[in-house]
Parts: sequence; C-alpha cells; structure tokens
Amino acid sequence: MHSPRPIRPPFTRESAEAKVRAAEDAWNTRDPDRVALAYSERSLWRNRAEFLFGRAAIRAFLLRKWDRELEYRLAKELWAFEGSRIAVRFQYEYRDDSGQWHRAYGNENWEFDDDGLMRRREASVNEIAISESERRFRWPVPGQRPADAPGCEDPSDSPRLIQG
Repeated sequence: MHSPRPIRPPFTRESAEAKVRAAEDAWNTRDPDRVALAYSERSLWRNRAEFLFGRAAIRAFLLRKWDRELEYRLAKELWAFEGSRIAVRFQYEYRDDSGQWHRAYGNENWEFDDDGLMRRREASVNEIAISESERRFRWPVPGQRPADAPGCEDPSDSPRLIQG
C-alpha cells in the first residue's frame, strides 16, 4: 500500500487546513500504525505529563490510549500557522470501560520537517466527565467526522460556562 505524499511546509492557509483535517481523519481511524507514519522517526512529543521520543514510542502510546478510550471521536481545528508550524485546538469524546463518557479539550503545537513529517508535538489537554446526553460526537467509529457534524465549538456554547 502506497501512502500519499505528506503535505509539506511552508504552509498556506489551505495546506495548513488540509494538514489538520488529514491528521483528524487519521486519528479517527484509531489505527496506530497509520497515525504513527505521520511522525518522524525522531519525533518528540509532550502529551499531558507524558514525554515520548520516536515513532515506536508514539505507536505504543496510541495503542495504550485507544485500548482505554473506547468509541473515540476527534475534531481538530486550525488555530494558527507559520512556516513549518501549525497550532490546533481539538476536542474528543470517548467512554471508558465502566461506560462513563468523557470530553477532552486541548491545544497542540506542531512542527514539521522538510518532508512534511511531524518532528515535534506538544499537547495540552483538559478533560471532563460528561453524561451520555451531553455527547456531541455521534458518527460511526472508526470513521471520518461528517461535514455536518459538530467540531470545536465556541466554549461560550457550553452549559457549564461559569459567568462572573
């Protein structure tokens, strides 16, 4: 199987948006082998309090992640870009093995090498437990987020917004 050529820097708005959507689509497959191929062999990651180095460590992380995060669905959105860097915000939902649903919110900073492989990823993630009725992501898994499905909505739409 031949994979398509990665989108390479320097990024334009269109290519940065395409890179973000390609990443979202790959992560929504929940295929750690496919996802890991987007990262360089010497990629550096910070994910919450975990620090990873290299494609093999990334693959192992993804296996652990999707073993405990069931029915995982992810939406990403371009936040900013310049040269070889892209910033995104994201939300994802999953349930754990007890049936409790969760929504995670976060930001990622990405840096790419000349071949379009991610050489650095720094993710900050916050997570809350949600009820089944609060779920927003309901497309079939694994699978791409449909065009009419919710994405990274404005937090002011949240029923949990605290106003002063």
